[in-house]
Amino acid sequence: MVQYLQGRFGIDQGEVMPFSDFENDGPMWAGTGTREVRSPIVFSVPFSMPPLVQLGVTMWDISETAAMRLDVASEAIEAGGFTLRMRTWGDSRIARLRVAWIAFGACRDEEMWEVD
Repeated sequence: MVQYLQGRFGIDQGEVMPFSDFENDGPMWAGTGTREVRSPIVFSVPFSMPPLVQLGVTMWDISETAAMRLDVASEAIEAGGFTLRMRTWGDSRIARLRVAWIAFGACRDEEMWEVD
């Protein structure tokens, strides 16, 4: 669905490495079963409403001796940011992960006034 939004359209982007578990035998590397990491992401300037967020894995350092299982999602998307969630399960061993994100949405316009 395409929706016209009067005002300005903005884009923000970033890249994060939410964990590096091989250095300290953290749970994503040394654990088994379901494991999850959540990272808060704050936009450089808040949008005027929750934007569309697109994610992409840009680096995935994994063990060659285990299955490759990864679920990455954006959750709790708000005008000021979102939560990045990474999940694995079974015998997967993830040493490091880097995720790029880009957010698209309506931004504040100097012509927009809020009157209480």
